Amino acid sequence: MMNRNQLGLSLFATVTALALGLAGCGGDGVSSAADAETAYKGLDSSIDQAIQLGFDGFNAASSANIPAQTGKGTTTGTMTISGKVDQGSSSNKTMSLTEALAMYSNDGKLTYDTSDSALPTIDMKLSKIPTGTVTGTIAGAYTISGDLKGAVTLNLMFSGGLQANATDATKVERKPGTTHITGTADSDYGTYNVDITR
Repeated sequence: MMNRNQLGLSLFATVTALALGLAGCGGDGVSSAADAETAYKGLDSSIDQAIQLGFDGFNAASSANIPAQTGKGTTTGTMTISGKVDQGSSSNKTMSLTEALAMYSNDGKLTYDTSDSALPTIDMKLSKIPTGTVTGTIAGAYTISGDLKGAVTLNLMFSGGLQANATDATKVERKPGTTHITGTADSDYGTYNVDITR
């Protein structure tokens, strides 16, 4: 049997081991600024792709329903953007879109999926087409697998300029270098504040 000192040392060793184990596991609720940033950065380039697919759908629409637009992750998986756009001759339009990711990865380290029952939403307002402005929001939850595990929830706003497509003036696109994206990415690892322009 252990004496009192041996028992005390054993309990101390057990508690220390548990504390060290928890400190190394961000998915158990331990805050990590680096991991919070990584959880977002794996999705960062997907934001541009999602907005672009929304514009592709807008340019292809012949009715209120936008034809579903699908793109591939750089490494694996797919992104599908669907939704609706205002009809009519007005130079101001709004789009209400959903984003579906399936085994989507741009770096081969983090993979993202969405739930069909609660797809992230993308809302965009195009003003004074084709040379006006675009404003919008991206909001929703994504599950993460790979080097990190858990979920990340985006709550983003963006704004930028519009221009006519250089090869087809009947189509509109974002003006490069003018899109400002701000907001938060909340994950099991903490909150990452987003503030980028491209």
